[in-house]
Amino acid sequence: MRSLVLLLSLAGVLCAQKYKIGRAPSAEEEKAWDISVAPSGKELPAGKGTAAEGKQVFSRRCQRCHGEAGKGGDESALVGGQGTLTSAKPLKTVGSYWPYATTLFDYIRRAMPLKEPGTLSPDQVYAVSAYILQLNGIIGEGDTMNAETLPKVKMPNRDNFIPDPRPDTGKKAKK
Repeated sequence: MRSLVLLLSLAGVLCAQKYKIGRAPSAEEEKAWDISVAPSGKELPAGKGTAAEGKQVFSRRCQRCHGEAGKGGDESALVGGQGTLTSAKPLKTVGSYWPYATTLFDYIRRAMPLKEPGTLSPDQVYAVSAYILQLNGIIGEGDTMNAETLPKVKMPNRDNFIPDPRPDTGKKAKK
C-alpha cells in the first residue's frame, strides 16, 4: 500500500509540473491517506475498546442502517450466518465469512458510517469491532480489542479460504 501511495504521489508531482496545477502532498497528508491494515495488524493504531463500549457507539452511529444488534436493516446483516455458507442461501456476515478481525477494523475505519466515513476515533473503531465480534460469539463482552489483541482473534471461517495459485498473485508475484 505504501508503494501505491508513493507512486500516486509521484504521478501527482509529475502531472503538476507538466500542467502547472496542484502540488505534491505533504508527508502528513500521505500519512493520513495510508490507513490500510493488513491481516497481521502491523498497521493498527493505538487505542482500545470493548463490546460494551461498542454497543453505545453502534446504537448511535450504525444501528440505523445495520439494524438492532447488527441483524440487518437498510444494509446487510453483520451477525449470524454461521453454517450457511454451503447452503442454497448463504448468509455472508462478519461472523460467518470474514477471514480476519483486522479486516473488520480496517473497513469500519475507512468506510463507516456510510455518510460520514473516517469520523470514528480509533477507540470507537476498536469498540464497534469488539461489539460486532461479540455479537457473533467470537469474543466475550468484556474482552478488550486493541493493536495487540485484535490480530489474535481467530475468525470462524479463516481456514476455509484457499490461496490463489496464479503466478501473478501472492508471495510468488514478481514485484
